[in-house]
Amino acid sequence: MKITGVECWPVTMPLSEPYTIAYERVESTTNVFLRIDTNTGVSGFGCAAPDEGVTGETADGTMRNLCEIAASVLKGCDPLRYAMVLDRLEKALPDAPSSRAAVDMALFDLLGKAAGLPLCKLLGGFRDRIRTTVTIGILPLDDAVRRARDYVEQGFTCLKMKGGMDVGEDVAKVLAVREVVGPRIELRFDANQGMSVDDARQFVERTRSAKLELLEQPTPRGQPDLLGRVTQTVPLPVMADESLMSLRDAFRLARRNLVDMVNIKLMKVGGIFEALQINAVARSAGLEVMVGCMDEAALAIAAGLHFALARKNVVYADLDGHFDLIGDPSSGAVILRKGFLYTTGGPGLGFDLPD
Repeated sequence: MKITGVECWPVTMPLSEPYTIAYERVESTTNVFLRIDTNTGVSGFGCAAPDEGVTGETADGTMRNLCEIAASVLKGCDPLRYAMVLDRLEKALPDAPSSRAAVDMALFDLLGKAAGLPLCKLLGGFRDRIRTTVTIGILPLDDAVRRARDYVEQGFTCLKMKGGMDVGEDVAKVLAVREVVGPRIELRFDANQGMSVDDARQFVERTRSAKLELLEQPTPRGQPDLLGRVTQTVPLPVMADESLMSLRDAFRLARRNLVDMVNIKLMKVGGIFEALQINAVARSAGLEVMVGCMDEAALAIAAGLHFALARKNVVYADLDGHFDLIGDPSSGAVILRKGFLYTTGGPGLGFDLPD
């Protein structure tokens, strides 16, 4: 099998429900879709979700990365030798993780199609579904409570609340949401780097009665020692998100016992191949893993889902980035039932983008 052509195109998708987190408000997102054609007539598909604040990439830059640099690396290669191809790509695009993730997805899509198997089974097939959280952005208290109630009525049993701008407001909203949804719904909290160590300690103590499941990235990513201080002094499991951008980051976090859990996002780390290696480091260190996402089309969510289903210690999923996208051309790439995500069951990623 040889790669004969590469095509990429951007799609801007408004959000039906814009949201606010500690450092930005998001009303739309632009994903860049990728198609890799081969001499067998089989094509692989991928998707990049660049975010300048997280991955350091823009949509325009991602288009150049994929249509020019990646295309020159890929053409003529055997896509089934994905380790070799991705090594070349990392050298060509060292600072473009979501661009590399799109190529990685397309290569793994081709691998699954060549084998005639869903990618999750090809990678290990540990489970056939996983529960996902659904996220409540930073909202006024009454709106946050209303949103939580609506999600529970839709069948979700795990909610993630965003905060990090005001500890007092965060505490009040967590306690109010817990009162409304009851004790059986799992609650997680993501501060998106917005807290100091003292803020985090105060927040955890004051929300103790709400029985939060975890606290995600309370402190700034560039100060790992602060993250470690929170981990060592609060009784709640602490998760790294923005602090985990690479395999080296995973090693450093694990070696110094700075966190209890890590959030692996394909767009941050460069795709499934790198995620598998990071997951191995986490498992060796006894760290639990969540697979997360950016504002991603369903095709990219499918890639994260296949990775999560393949590995035992990926026990949490936060794969809701596609829920509110309007005009997603890959809608249908994953299946949602009562808060659980399933693949389509097709080979590879299980979804072909329309011509």
